[in-house]
Amino acid sequence: MTGERDFDFLHRDWRVRHRKLQTRLARAADWVAFDGTSSTRPILGGLGNVEDNWLDDPAGAYRATAVRAFEAGTGLWRIWWLDLRHPGVLGPPVVGRFDGARGAFLADDIWDRTPIKVRFVWLTDGQAGPRWEQAFSQDGGATWEVNWIMQFS
Repeated sequence: MTGERDFDFLHRDWRVRHRKLQTRLARAADWVAFDGTSSTRPILGGLGNVEDNWLDDPAGAYRATAVRAFEAGTGLWRIWWLDLRHPGVLGPPVVGRFDGARGAFLADDIWDRTPIKVRFVWLTDGQAGPRWEQAFSQDGGATWEVNWIMQFS
């Protein structure tokens, strides 16, 4: 898979097992696990897709959406995340590409008033189904803390 077809593996309905850190960037180990669903459909003639999520988070269930768009001229994907915990807020997109079965996407962002780097990693070749991970870095990407994992089945 390369380019505009990179996310075709995701175009369907999924059950999702979430694991996320309740406390981030504090060397915590307070992981919480919960279930959800996800449904991804292509848009823009296949040059993008929309992912509709239901997250049954113990802190309060909510809906969220990922919007992805492919730029053919650069071979880069942009991914935006929107959710009902912060309605109307569209943060900066993570930007990146796939190298085989692994996609890496980066952005500069703010977490709790602290500048950070955000990294999304997609792994598409797992026997259990696709896996997504989010990580934060406070040191410009020298070290990363994985703080959210989604296992799709």
